[in-house]
Amino acid sequence: MNSSKSATIGIIAGTGFYSLPALEGATARRVETVFGDALLTSGHWNGVPIEFVTRHGVDHSVPPSRVNYRANIMALKNLGIEKVIAVNVVGGIDPTLEPGDLSLIEDFLDFTSGREATFFDGIQPGGVMHVDVVGAYDKQMRDVLAEAADSIGIPLRKSGIYAGFNGPRFETPAEIRLAALAGATVVGMTGCPEVTLAKEAGLKYAAIALVVNPAAGISDQPITMEEIGACLKMATVKVISIIDAAIAKIA
Repeated sequence: MNSSKSATIGIIAGTGFYSLPALEGATARRVETVFGDALLTSGHWNGVPIEFVTRHGVDHSVPPSRVNYRANIMALKNLGIEKVIAVNVVGGIDPTLEPGDLSLIEDFLDFTSGREATFFDGIQPGGVMHVDVVGAYDKQMRDVLAEAADSIGIPLRKSGIYAGFNGPRFETPAEIRLAALAGATVVGMTGCPEVTLAKEAGLKYAAIALVVNPAAGISDQPITMEEIGACLKMATVKVISIIDAAIAKIA
């Protein structure tokens, strides 16, 4: 995936990722799209141009169901970006996943509702299209992230299945049991429809899931924001390190 000229990479992240300290010359701006405005921060990371989207805003004021996923993806597309690294902060459904563990995502289950989930809504030009979402998480991108993690000795599971729920409330134990029966290993609130919109837009998209708590019913302890915050403080550096090691290869 290397080239003689660095291409701009998109990075999308949510809870706990409101800025990227490694981003040099960071400049925030609003980018207009036909689906509304997206707030992007541009800069350079190891000399590679980056466009960064923080889903919930810099003050965590946008709930998961009100994120303008279409504007975020279309803004990246309109800027000519072809490759996107996403970070999803998740609960662990697989009982062998512990807080602080990392997993690549290879497939998803979408339990969300009421979200603008497609660019082909019958309103925009081009009509309705039925898009094959097999491989929505790009294999080449996943391979590079896996290689980057291995190269710096950070454990990263090479596969996982993401279950998306609306939030902002956490899921019930019954909902988690349902997702587990369907094969989900992690659960979150912002991965859908972001991944399918990226596929519709023709972007090469990969996602790292950062486990910050056991999902409801997996542990007999309640889920608290204090627990999540402590895990983020400890584990965020691992995600940043993997991205740091992968950027040059992806660009």
